[in-house]
Amino acid sequence: MSADLDQGLTLLQDLSKAELIAIIVDDAKNWLAHDGLWFQAVEQRFDLETAIDIDRAAWEKFTVVEAKRIMSRLGLEAGGGIPALVECFKHRLYARLNLQESIEVSETRAVFRMVDCRVQSARKRKGLPDFPCKSVGLVEYAEFARTIDPRITTRCIACPPDPHPDSFWCAWEFTLGQ
Repeated sequence: MSADLDQGLTLLQDLSKAELIAIIVDDAKNWLAHDGLWFQAVEQRFDLETAIDIDRAAWEKFTVVEAKRIMSRLGLEAGGGIPALVECFKHRLYARLNLQESIEVSETRAVFRMVDCRVQSARKRKGLPDFPCKSVGLVEYAEFARTIDPRITTRCIACPPDPHPDSFWCAWEFTLGQ
């Protein structure tokens, strides 16, 4: 480890739990801000469709990296089924920022809902239409679930631009095959 990294870790070790939680939330906000600004830069340079295509390609890779790191941190091996997937959802970066829930959870099925999405809520406050994130979500959620357990299949219940009830922004069904 470099001396600078050592010093940075030492600083973290001296912080209280509340201070560490604040850093984690702030880091998640910074990540999301960068993601949004990156997306807007691509959209301005090209167009919305191109930005979504590039975003989808990035999420296809990032979601696998994120799932593997979460599994490693939690000591989980691939193949943990629906219980492992539900647990891993709690540890995603945006789980620190968005209100989400897993419902109808069994050994073979779960429904995941994004109750409050920071991006979509901000757009709503600004009077903008829902961001059409479904094509990205199809890749993101399927690859995340498949990394946790290759037997899991993913189905979109609703995600913008689909109509959705006021009670959630998007919802996804995960089922465990044989």
